[in-house]
Amino acid sequence: MQFKGNAFRYGRDVDTDVIIPARYLNTSDPAQLAAHCLEDLDATFRERVRPGDVIVAEENFGCGSSREHAPVAIKAAGVSVVIAKSFARIFYRNAINIGLPIIECPEAVDAIADGDVVSVDADTGVVRDETSGKSFQAQPFPPFIQEIINEGGLVARTRKLLAEREA
Repeated sequence: MQFKGNAFRYGRDVDTDVIIPARYLNTSDPAQLAAHCLEDLDATFRERVRPGDVIVAEENFGCGSSREHAPVAIKAAGVSVVIAKSFARIFYRNAINIGLPIIECPEAVDAIADGDVVSVDADTGVVRDETSGKSFQAQPFPPFIQEIINEGGLVARTRKLLAEREA
C-alpha cells in the first residue's frame, strides 16, 4: 500500500467530537460526514483536502467517544493515511475496521510541516517527507491488518472470506 499527498498538520488530543461534530451524527452517509470533517478545528479543511492527502498529528489522535463516524469522515474526505505520535485505542481499532490506514511514527510527526508532500509505504513502514527528503521508519502493519485495509475494512474482508469458503 502506497500513499502520497499533502500534509494537514494538527496538534495533540484531536478528539472525535472535533473530527466529526456530534450535531452531524444523525447520518452514517460517508459523503455527508466528509462534508463536515474537521470543520470545528479547521474551517478550510474540506475546501483544501484532495484525494490522497495525509493528516499528521501529535499524541492521542482520535480520543473521546468511540464513534466510528470519525474515521469514516476522514476516509470519505479523501485522506489516504493518518500519521500520529499515538492514537486513542478505540479510534485505532475503528480506523482499521473501516479500512483507514493509520501509522504511529513520532519522528515523522516532529519533522513534517503543514503542506509538506508526504509519501507512505505501509507495507514497509517507511514514511518520507518528500519536501525535506527525510525518511522515517514506522512499524508496518502485520499481514492480517494489511489484508483488512486492502479489502476496505473488516466487514468487506469477512464477506470475502465467507464467499471464498462457499465457492
